[in-house]
Amino acid sequence: MAEREAQIAAASGGFTPPPGLLTQLTGVRGVHLIGDDQQASDLAVNAARKLLADCGAGPEDIDLMIFAAASQDLAEPATSHIVAAQLGLRCPVFDVKNACNSVLNAIEITQALISSGQYRRVLITCGEAPSLYARLRIPDAAAFARSFPSFGFSDAGAALLWEAGEEVEIPSQRRGVLGARFAADSAVWPCATVAHGGTRAVRVPAESAFFQMESTRIRDSLHLLCRTHLPPLLDELGLDVADFSFIGVHQVSLSDLDDLCAAGFGIPREKLVISLPHHGNVASASLPLQLATAIDSGLAAPGDLVALIGLAAGSSAGLVVIRL
Repeated sequence: MAEREAQIAAASGGFTPPPGLLTQLTGVRGVHLIGDDQQASDLAVNAARKLLADCGAGPEDIDLMIFAAASQDLAEPATSHIVAAQLGLRCPVFDVKNACNSVLNAIEITQALISSGQYRRVLITCGEAPSLYARLRIPDAAAFARSFPSFGFSDAGAALLWEAGEEVEIPSQRRGVLGARFAADSAVWPCATVAHGGTRAVRVPAESAFFQMESTRIRDSLHLLCRTHLPPLLDELGLDVADFSFIGVHQVSLSDLDDLCAAGFGIPREKLVISLPHHGNVASASLPLQLATAIDSGLAAPGDLVALIGLAAGSSAGLVVIRL
């Protein structure tokens, strides 16, 4: 993060954040930045190509492709078309966009579409480049306070392949998505915004291109949503925290993560993958990154129960329970 601090100081021409302050505020020690010649779609394509190769699947095997991300290449067309063209897909495609819950919502949609019998194999792709929305030219401390969460933004791609399985009558033997629950507090939408890229962008100053956040209000909103709306899903499924081998939680700052895990669900640290320090806040790619890390490290394996908890600007919170 020392490089980020140096970039801010160089661009601001007067304002210099104290050394180490960004890491102290967010817990992020370093970020990954997209290349100057890359787009969000490129990150999704790279992840999808690796996944399809690992699964031995080709373009002809995919019935539907969803691009799910807060980032996008263009306002029009949907980024899913750009990804599909690069992958050589001929199937239907569409975008799902709900800030950092984009992938989690895409999983919910995919489960419903597969369960209905409309599709058998659905590819979810994600390309996140939120670092591009970090405001480096900071005129004063007030602007820094509104912008500092963006200095932990990091870029990444992700892909997930979902396939219809055989119907199983015994609940404990069912695999895939067992349940999902989402909630929103949309009244707080102005608290975390990037106004650029939509109809508002042609009517507001260039500063709309950068992320701005009122941290306290949106944090309180998300924590309330998690405490009141998500735990009932576990009760409905007859599960509690001890039943899960891994629990993924979207990570914005380490202090927020600890507060949420303690107050909302009582999640012990050993069930988490702490991705934030070395990977930063990769928006909706955060939960796929944590899940892949949990599987690679042996924390989660086929047959295990895992839970994914999403938090997003807007604000919205979600919980998806999966048996691998």
